[in-house]
Amino acid sequence: MIKMARRAREKSQTGIYHIMLRGIDKRNIFINDSDYEKFIEYIKKAKEKIEFTIYAYCLMTNHVHLLLKTESEEIGDVIRRITVGYAQYHNIKNGRTGHLFENRFKSEPVDTDDYFLIVLRYIHQNPIKAGMVERIEDYKWSSYNEYMKKNTLINSTFALNYFKDRQGLIEYMTEESEDKCLEFNPKKRYTDEELKETIYSLVDISILNTLDREARDNLLKSIKETTGASNRQLSRILKIGRGILDRIK
Repeated sequence: MIKMARRAREKSQTGIYHIMLRGIDKRNIFINDSDYEKFIEYIKKAKEKIEFTIYAYCLMTNHVHLLLKTESEEIGDVIRRITVGYAQYHNIKNGRTGHLFENRFKSEPVDTDDYFLIVLRYIHQNPIKAGMVERIEDYKWSSYNEYMKKNTLINSTFALNYFKDRQGLIEYMTEESEDKCLEFNPKKRYTDEELKETIYSLVDISILNTLDREARDNLLKSIKETTGASNRQLSRILKIGRGILDRIK
């Protein structure tokens, strides 16, 4: 049997984190413009209730990047404030139930000035690297254009203080780069036969029906984390109900 402990989230010494939220099973988080607008609205609502600072965001079709600083609350609480309401809105609007986001969001601490600027640029260049736009300013659902305004959702002063003027920031943000920060890697695609062989090489799945519920779920969780395959395909290969796999986080 394989066993993988969940890694503790690395804590930021500055309170600044780069966050990535992904749609569960590669699901699209945003379907149309009103969805992007609603997500931004939930960021604003969260800021009204708890204290945190947003330095950058980029809303992509099936994932979200945030650069933010926590104050009194833990990073997980901040993210829940933003995502729970949006997930409920999305489910009601689209007639679905269950999780919208992967249960464990990805995060990395941003503890140096240099890395803060790298993450800031990386987030805003996401749409270019994804081939969605040719110019950084043409993407509607990132905070880049907010750096050209006053009184916006983001705190632009912190980043602007690193540069002589706003033009210096623009030049930095738009220069070609190979920045890689919390790269979004979709789940691996397997044929059914490839997935079966991978699982069989890791564990004897014939024991699944002999395990109690806790042991079975722990084994299934390890298989999910190790293979990165979708619940739909795992259900088919393991002959386990999709609902069981959906509940295991």
